[in-house]
Amino acid sequence: MVDTVSTMEEARSDLNQRIAERVRELRAARGLSLDAVAGRSGVSRSMISLIERGESSPTAVVLEKLAAGLGVMLASLFDAPAAAASLASSPLARRDDQPQWQDPASGYLRRNVSPPGVSQPMQIVEIHFPPGGRVAFETGVRDTRVHQQVWMLEGAIDVTVGAERHRLREGDCLAMQLDRPTMFHNPTRKPARYAVVMASDTPSRR
Repeated sequence: MVDTVSTMEEARSDLNQRIAERVRELRAARGLSLDAVAGRSGVSRSMISLIERGESSPTAVVLEKLAAGLGVMLASLFDAPAAAASLASSPLARRDDQPQWQDPASGYLRRNVSPPGVSQPMQIVEIHFPPGGRVAFETGVRDTRVHQQVWMLEGAIDVTVGAERHRLREGDCLAMQLDRPTMFHNPTRKPARYAVVMASDTPSRR
């Protein structure tokens, strides 16, 4: 049990460092200061600084705001830095190599399914959502249009897009655009699992 906990902590620390490098890399590539990213994202300068140093375990809500401010999709923050990705670029992502991250606030687990470093506009993410879990993304209109489809694989969740609420059950698929506040909620006593397919109007997510 101790070894399992230690392994999970190490994996979380490694992923926090990956996020730190990616945020620094994306900010530098866009020539943005900490203050500029803070203004664009609504995330405080001090929090961004902590994230860039790998000294914070940010929630999904914070990372979504940061991704919007940097002009990328949330899944892009879990990619390896560009230099490492280019060396390991492959059209195939093995299951064991797909990064997993758990939101410290809601407990939901997300796995980046798509191969990293491949210049395509779409990404696939698998989500395991715990019973009673809830995540409310506050991000509204973005500089780049992001399209998203949620395909329910197991269980049921409520997805609220703006003022519209949709109950998704196994096999259902919801198409949406990330231009309004969105909330995901599992109102049941059973875990839920769904796939998210995202695509932006830009030719590359990097």
